[in-house]
Amino acid sequence: MLSAASNESVKVRGGRLDLKRLQRVDEDGLEQWEPVLKARFPVAAADVQSVLAALAVEHALERAEYTLEQLLGELVDPSPELIAVEVHKRRRHVTVGGAMAELSELSTDRGVLRTIAVESEDPALVTAAVRELGLDLRRNVSVPRGLKELFALGRFAVVDVGTNSVKFVIGERYEDGEWRTVVDRAEVTRLGEGLDRSGELNEEPIARTVDAVADMAAEAAREAVVAAAAVGTAGLRMARNSNAFVEAVRERTGIEVEIISGDEEARLAYVAVTSEMQLGDGSLVLFDTGGGSSQFTFGRGEEVEERFSVDVGAVRFTERFGLDGAVSEETLREALAAIAAGLDRLDGRETPDVLVGIGGAVTNLAAVEHGLEHYDPNVVRGTVLDRAEVDRQIELYRTRTADQRREIPGLQPKRAEVILAGACVVKTVLEKLGRDSLTVSDRGLRHGLLRERFGRV
Repeated sequence: MLSAASNESVKVRGGRLDLKRLQRVDEDGLEQWEPVLKARFPVAAADVQSVLAALAVEHALERAEYTLEQLLGELVDPSPELIAVEVHKRRRHVTVGGAMAELSELSTDRGVLRTIAVESEDPALVTAAVRELGLDLRRNVSVPRGLKELFALGRFAVVDVGTNSVKFVIGERYEDGEWRTVVDRAEVTRLGEGLDRSGELNEEPIARTVDAVADMAAEAAREAVVAAAAVGTAGLRMARNSNAFVEAVRERTGIEVEIISGDEEARLAYVAVTSEMQLGDGSLVLFDTGGGSSQFTFGRGEEVEERFSVDVGAVRFTERFGLDGAVSEETLREALAAIAAGLDRLDGRETPDVLVGIGGAVTNLAAVEHGLEHYDPNVVRGTVLDRAEVDRQIELYRTRTADQRREIPGLQPKRAEVILAGACVVKTVLEKLGRDSLTVSDRGLRHGLLRERFGRV
């Protein structure tokens, strides 16, 4: 039996219910499991309750004891968090460096899972055997996690490394295909600080961002995540030394950061937004303005007609025009003119029926409009931002230092330096596409990747 919210191991074998619990994971990723329950069917209600608790599922029990058929039919099948998997196992044993290794083939109706389990009471022998087998660079995955990944069931995570922030989402997928958000947050690290001048990522921003990714990887482990994916966007596309960051993350966390194209970034964001918002069948433009670039996707309904990315981002224009503090009206005009030139691919296009904006700049503008003391995605999502409000906020930021901006209700403090440039990008997009307003979404490429990578059935 598998649970979306737990990685405990529950097996039925030889007419017996077998529960193992993960006791600890050491610094090398080795896991120590201990059997905590072995009970023959029919199983007493108290033992069934122990199993449900281990699987992080609450269920009222109506029987004093349960046969296997009653357990599956009355408790497992009605629960969207649980799935019963019939597994046929073939295995053989070998000894490697004093440790026992079990090579198994697990056949299910969704496919085959091949595993190698190395076991010993001496962790050093396990580590040596894994190294001898050439598996020391592989991620250690327990059988329950492997089966849940095969069945696309459980908790999955995506890390999106941007020029200004790192975004992190954990989604829990049930057997019926529905998703529940467990964690969805962002950490402003300004990875691209100084990139526009030097063409390279600097040591301090790399260290800050690696720390943030490591914290997210640790949180994913605590939340029993089955599998994770990580992508990098504009800052890593532009930097000559992006490999230094990718290697640092791999060495610290074991996570491989895939640097994706601007077109792919735009496509994934479109998938995320159109899967969760009712936008009709008319013409739609979705734009995502980030720290190093902005992505645009043109389509109708779920059909994409065109997508592209341009090197217009809040961090780049903040550094170029000194927009991190109070500036003159002349400087603002110069910045707006430069942004307009960078967005020339929008010139001459028809006004879309719907314009949707995503990304930190847009969601912060919405939060400031509502005066949110604490960010509330349910309030931000679906907000309609009009030109007058964007212009009001541009003047608000233009006349204030970064510290003064941090006092504005709704503005994320770490975005104080780049919010003016972000608002200027939003203003320019509205003007070039002939729209008086846009609709805000807090979805993004991380949500699209979560669905595409881990949403298969």
